[in-house]
Amino acid sequence: MAVEEENMSAPTLTPEGYRYRVAESSVARVVRTARALLIEGPKGCGKTWLAKRFARSEVLLDQDPGALALARAEPHRVLDGETLRLIDEWQLVPALWGAVRGACDARARPGQFILTGSATPADDLTRHSGALRVQRLRLRPMSLAERGLSSAEVSIAGLLRGEPVVADPTGRGVPEAVEALCRGGWPGLGLDIPVPDVIRALESYLGEIARTDIAQVDGVARDPMRVKALLRSLARNIGTSAGLNKLAAEANSASPLSRHTVRAYLDSLERLHVIEPLPAWPVHLRSRSPLLTTLKHHFIDPSLAVAALRAGPERLLADPEALGLLFKSLVIRDLRIYAQASDAAVYSLTEAGGSEADAIVQARDGGWIAVEVKLGGSDQIESAARSLTAVRRKIDEKKMGEPAKLLVVTAADGYAYQRPDGVAVAPLFSLGP
Repeated sequence: MAVEEENMSAPTLTPEGYRYRVAESSVARVVRTARALLIEGPKGCGKTWLAKRFARSEVLLDQDPGALALARAEPHRVLDGETLRLIDEWQLVPALWGAVRGACDARARPGQFILTGSATPADDLTRHSGALRVQRLRLRPMSLAERGLSSAEVSIAGLLRGEPVVADPTGRGVPEAVEALCRGGWPGLGLDIPVPDVIRALESYLGEIARTDIAQVDGVARDPMRVKALLRSLARNIGTSAGLNKLAAEANSASPLSRHTVRAYLDSLERLHVIEPLPAWPVHLRSRSPLLTTLKHHFIDPSLAVAALRAGPERLLADPEALGLLFKSLVIRDLRIYAQASDAAVYSLTEAGGSEADAIVQARDGGWIAVEVKLGGSDQIESAARSLTAVRRKIDEKKMGEPAKLLVVTAADGYAYQRPDGVAVAPLFSLGP
């Protein structure tokens, strides 16, 4: 905590109106040892404000034309300043990567730079990072706890330690969950903005991605209409492992998409942090039944899927199947945010025999929890509990260890509790880091 306490006690650039981010603990942990930290994430998720929370000086390349010109001419000049020094949208001047590496080597001290970027450059630019020079941290849009919508009584860190699941009702249920997934976690789109206006703003956001950002990320011209068509296809298949052929077929673009085109678009959207696939859990099973290792499709925030579909609360409530998939994606987003604070990772688990878990959260020490997500209702909770116990029977616990917790996450309001069969139940609005 020494670096975090030092940064918080010294003058920083924290903007007025800044809200606490779960990732603060991860930033503090990294800058204690790494010479530079790279915060990556989609536009508008709060990367710059989070970095300002720790920085003592800054250069904002997308806002200061003079600094941008200087960086292009003499990259090392913009590195001078009190540390930690924030270099915002560094990828606008790719030569800065080498300049930062050189400065890190020359200074040989941790906590020198924080870089932020909303697009990941090609690997050939950043592959020469060097050990302990630059560490990466992904920032996602805000979780329900960060927006003040969750009581955070059920801690993911506590679940990984096997702690009891106890929480009172929050007064928020399915209607509030639908509104939350339509709004997303975008700091600039406050809770006071009407939901239809938020959705229109996110439609515009995706429009800019399709028109300009996706072409700029790798210098290849893209057809905006085809990009939008693929975004709609991804939204319809959110939380699934739909293959390239299915995504192409469901895009319904005036100009058909090939597998190659879909793969190229997906790569670019991932580098823009618009989508964030959920990887399969590398697990040992008792049975010989094979695991399905295909990535599952998710947007960085499910609100982008809502916007791609031009949907809204009323349409979603009238379509329980689509709502169920989107709600799962909302839970996955928050699990990723909360897990990151515990240095844990989130995976999916699907076994060819039919057993599956919507999410596996695994800590660095190997401890894990299995999660099933349901909108609500006693029948759905019973089904989810049976699924989790079936998954547990398939896991080789001699190699993987026993689960710290089996958890059903629901949209329905109510208490968080543990059932007699050992499966815990918690409303999404009670989860936190």
